Amino acid sequence: MINFLAIGTILGLSAGFAPGPLLTLVISETLLHDIKSGVKVALAPIITDLPIIMLTLFILAKLSNFHHILGIISLTGGFVILFMGYESIRTKGVELNLQETKPKSLTKGILVNALSPHPYLFWLSVGAPTMTKAMNQSIIAALAFICSFYALLVGSKILLAILVGKSKSFLVGNVYIYTMRFLGLVLCVLAVVLFRDGLKLLGLI
Repeated sequence: MINFLAIGTILGLSAGFAPGPLLTLVISETLLHDIKSGVKVALAPIITDLPIIMLTLFILAKLSNFHHILGIISLTGGFVILFMGYESIRTKGVELNLQETKPKSLTKGILVNALSPHPYLFWLSVGAPTMTKAMNQSIIAALAFICSFYALLVGSKILLAILVGKSKSFLVGNVYIYTMRFLGLVLCVLAVVLFRDGLKLLGLI
């Protein structure tokens, strides 16, 4: 269980702090309106991701006996995480182009997250396979993974909304940049684990 709790924590933090459409919207809504608006956007994944999780778990359940396909999915997940790690390591801060809009923050967050390819790619290649492994161990392990992932994913974005609401320079400061670089290195290690699992499923090691 501790293993899946750690994986959920690492992935949640990395996804929460990583620059992307949803983070950009969290920050822009905070700066244009207030911290409350940024927090509403941060909550969007809780609403939009459930259908994605159910769909990807259903697909993997149908493929449970096809080890070669699962091996390819695991290798794909390794490349996804490795790319996330690379992007985190080379982070130099977040730049925003703000345009004055009405503060329909939660609706905007839901639309941005639902229309972004990132949640679908993440859950198919990384999230659902990890969730399946956790469920094979115990329901507690699965809950540890998904609860830690979303607590840190949403929590980190809420934290960023609060910090940016108090200091607009935070996203280009050393604390944010070095945190992202550290998380990037951890993600690269996790990618190696996924590569190993994929090669085992393919019977190559």
